Amino acid sequence: MLDHLKSHLQGKVIILGIGNTLRSDDGAGSVLASRIKEGVSFLVWDAGLNPENYLNRIIKEKPDNLVIIDAADFGGRAGEFRISEADQIQTSNLFSTHNASLSLLINYLQSKIKTNIIVLIIQPKTIALGDTLSPEVSATLNNLKDFFYAQTKQAQ
Repeated sequence: MLDHLKSHLQGKVIILGIGNTLRSDDGAGSVLASRIKEGVSFLVWDAGLNPENYLNRIIKEKPDNLVIIDAADFGGRAGEFRISEADQIQTSNLFSTHNASLSLLINYLQSKIKTNIIVLIIQPKTIALGDTLSPEVSATLNNLKDFFYAQTKQAQ
């Protein structure tokens, strides 16, 4: 799975974190984007709850690859993650507080620019009110941060 992610970290790359940091693990995408922003060679944006606000910026940058990071319930273990192609998200039955807007975002971008889009989906343990990540999701974010840092070092 990490090899698939690595293959999408070539050329001009934008990483877009999505999430609500006031709903525990639902903030995973935003938290990861914030953690890696200064340590990688990719463009990294924390879109929070408003990924649509980044559409014009993404279109202007014309990335070769766009990696969207979000938390969604796919029935896995807390902290488990999957990589999905853009077309899989559009037809999935994932439970995410951002699912509808994510499909619209992907459709819009694909109509405007030619870019490879994948979504790194992290299984939350809880999306209850709170600003603390579960230990499982926190550990996954630490591992992913190390992975993204390692990709930057290999590219240098």
